Amino acid sequence: MEYDKSDKVITNGIDIMSKEVVKYLSEHKKKIALAESCTGGMISQCLTAVSGASEVYELGVCSYSNRIKNKLLGVKTDTLASYGAVSRQTAEEMALGVLELSGSDIAAAVTGIAGPTGGTQEKPVGTVWVSVADKNGARAKNLMLYNRGERLDRQRVRRLTTYEAFKMILKTLCEET
Repeated sequence: MEYDKSDKVITNGIDIMSKEVVKYLSEHKKKIALAESCTGGMISQCLTAVSGASEVYELGVCSYSNRIKNKLLGVKTDTLASYGAVSRQTAEEMALGVLELSGSDIAAAVTGIAGPTGGTQEKPVGTVWVSVADKNGARAKNLMLYNRGERLDRQRVRRLTTYEAFKMILKTLCEET
């Protein structure tokens, strides 16, 4: 696998943002929970790499299967059947589900197609939904990584998703104050 300068920028950005998330949550005495699919726990790993994370990190669920998304996170069977695991609806229900399960103040969820297989014409590799939920409900964003004009391998999709998830978490936290 190639590693270029943009990978280093993304990795540095993740490190900076994960520290900022822990700092903000600690200062405001808030808790976070995560539900991850395509990142396979990468967001949780980056968050828990920060000293002080144990004060703010409540729960992480790595929910690769639809069964776990449904049974543990409360994603509706109808949602999965109608929209699929990689959709705005599923991401929002995952975020709301882990928020409720954990009793946290904020939650984030990711679901997507990291590749190199699994993509379709409608949902190519790099289709990733990130959702953040709090007391005001859930909001989601399709990252559409396939539109960035960059090479996409599995690790890059996972890193870019982690980076974008931290950006969305920080944006939501900053909007609360």
